[in-house]
This record gives sequence, structure tokens and C-alpha cells, in this order.
Amino acid sequence: MIMEALREVLGAPPVPQGSWEREARFVSTAALRGTAEPPAEAAERLAVRLREVPGVRHVDVRPNGFLVVEIAAPGEIVQDILAAPLAAPPRRTGSTAPWPDFPRTWDNPGFAVRYAYVRAGAVQRWARDLGVPTGAAARSGLLDGPCDRAVLRVLAELPSRRDSRDPGWAAYLERLAEVYHAAVEHASPIPRGDEPPSEVHAARVRMGEAVRRVLGEGLAELGVAPPGKI
Repeated sequence: MIMEALREVLGAPPVPQGSWEREARFVSTAALRGTAEPPAEAAERLAVRLREVPGVRHVDVRPNGFLVVEIAAPGEIVQDILAAPLAAPPRRTGSTAPWPDFPRTWDNPGFAVRYAYVRAGAVQRWARDLGVPTGAAARSGLLDGPCDRAVLRVLAELPSRRDSRDPGWAAYLERLAEVYHAAVEHASPIPRGDEPPSEVHAARVRMGEAVRRVLGEGLAELGVAPPGKI
């Protein structure tokens, strides 16, 4: 699990940087925290360890002590999310949702978020009906198209947001829903027409499972029950 491996070295999850359209990069300020060493020296020491982590392609040490870490297979983010235990739902006495349930139009971010959650579940059902191979065997390395990478980029924020005092769940869920809807429309996880089921479809269905899990967690954090249907 690439994110856990990075956390183990850095002490905290790094934050994704850039669009991930080409390189999947994270930035970390671990060398600036709790050490008597000069930041640049601490960063060099951490960089040595990071370069030994399987799945890390490249590590840059910036003069200010920041570390920039590039991973080879951004699709591993999906495996990290789905392999982790489900987050325990918080105890809430009432809903704190920042958006209403209605109107159910694209102008309402709350609709887009709830619909993305439902849509990801529907995609799993359609995939099974159409014979798309699903499950842990899906090859996450095939998630290399621009729409796929856009979803992975947002999913990669989850660990650092969980650790944040202000995770900004509402805005985060809105962004995740936006890129997921775009991915379903422009990089379909299910075959269209006479197109045969493929491993790419399977990888995208698996990514949708991760999206659904993260949306469900975020909705619960906001005190909103994830919808069964819309």
C-alpha cells in the first residue's frame, strides 16, 4: 500500500501536487517538523528512505526542505482505499449538510454528490450484468487516461484530509463527484454498444468502488445518510 508506506517514512501522509495529468506527485514538509537538523539535511535523509519504497519513481529535495515524491503507479491509490478498514461513522445528533437535497439538478452540488454515490453503485451492477470482470484482480495500472488520472488525483487527497483539523469535506466531495461524473461520461467503466468487456473497464469499475467508499465516508462525516437511490 503506497500511501501507508509513504506515511511510515514521513510520519504523515503527503499532499498530492499538480494535476497528475503526466506525473503523479506528492509534496511533504516532513523535514521541517520536529528535528534539530537543517531542513535540507533532514530532507536528504528522508529522501534516501523514500527512494527505497517500492512504487516510488523519483524523489526531489527542494532547497527549502520540501520533498517532492513521484509514484510510478497512481492507480495503487484505489487499492489503498479499498484495502483499508471502513472508517467508523461519526456520532451525529443532526445533519450538518452544507447543501439541500432539492432541487435535484446539476446546479445543486448536493445532488451531484449524492448522485455520484448512487451512480458508482449502479455502475457496479451494470458491470456485473455486462460481464465486466470485477474484484481485487482488476489491474489498477490501466488507469492512465486523463479522466482516470483526474479521479485518482482527488482520491489521493483522502489521507491528508483525514489527518487535517479542517478536512473541508463538502468542497472535497463536490470535486470528487465532478471528476467522477466526467470520467463516467468520457471514459466509460462499462462497455458501450458492441464493445467487449475489457480489463480497462474492470479497473474503472474498481476505481468507482473507491469513489463510492470515499463519498460515503464524507457524507457520513457531514451527518448525511448516503442515499440508496435517487
